[in-house]
Amino acid sequence: MRSILIKDTTREERAAIVAEAVGNTEGACDGCAPGIIRMYEDYIEGRMELREVNAAFRVGYVSGKEGPEKTGCEMM
Repeated sequence: MRSILIKDTTREERAAIVAEAVGNTEGACDGCAPGIIRMYEDYIEGRMELREVNAAFRVGYVSGKEGPEKTGCEMM
C-alpha cells in the first residue's frame, strides 16, 4: 500500500486520493459531494494529514442520545 502522508504525496495526488475515496463528484448526486470535497481541502492543500481531517469531523458528530426520546414508530 502506498503512503498517503502529505510528505509522500503531491497536491494532485492528494486531490486524486480524496476524489477516489468520495466517488462521483460530478454526476447526478444530491449535491453533497462538493461539500465533502471542501471538508478535505486542508489535506489536499497539505495543511492537515488525512487522519487529522477525519478526526476533526468526528469531533463534531452528535449522538442521537442527546435528542428527544423516541416513543414508538410513527408508521403504526
